[in-house]
Amino acid sequence: MKFLIPFLMMSLLATSCGSFKAKRVDASESDEKGLSITDNWMSADTNQAIADVIKQMKNHPGFNKMKTRFGTPKVFIAEVQNQTSEAYFPIGDLNDELLNELSLSGEFELVDNQARESALKEITYQNDGMVDPSSAKKIGRQTGADILIFGNVYMKPEKRGGKTIKEYSVNIRMTDLERGTEVLRTRTKVFKYSEKSSVGW
Repeated sequence: MKFLIPFLMMSLLATSCGSFKAKRVDASESDEKGLSITDNWMSADTNQAIADVIKQMKNHPGFNKMKTRFGTPKVFIAEVQNQTSEAYFPIGDLNDELLNELSLSGEFELVDNQARESALKEITYQNDGMVDPSSAKKIGRQTGADILIFGNVYMKPEKRGGKTIKEYSVNIRMTDLERGTEVLRTRTKVFKYSEKSSVGW
């Protein structure tokens, strides 16, 4: 009997280890398989939400007025904030996707905050006497932004009898920095539905 228990434990371990397998899948298949595992926000949700935000921006009357005034406006992107109760919401991915799509649109000239801070450090270094003055770049020639884009993501869950519906709301606003007036605002929603049985997923 004392040999039977270790044997059974080894058998279970071998079975659990031997049942694992993995394969590469495309984004669409990954999303479909992900829905059988979790009702959390996924990359497909990010792509869908940002595509809708960009579409709403381009169709907004305020967008045409802004283009008339600035031509290709210089835009500073403040971080979209995670206001959901989900600590692991991929807000970084959503911010990156927004930047990528704004850049690809060709409608804006982006002012990169992180790059600006790095550039300022380099310019300060160059003007501290460590670089030949004839080749040192001068402070005060950076471009100021015309427009500020910022926003928030919220999530409202509703639960009953093992069923859950999550309503995610991605809200983006665009503000004229000189006038302090709102250019436009957009809102797009993503809904995630899940059911949990009494014995697990």
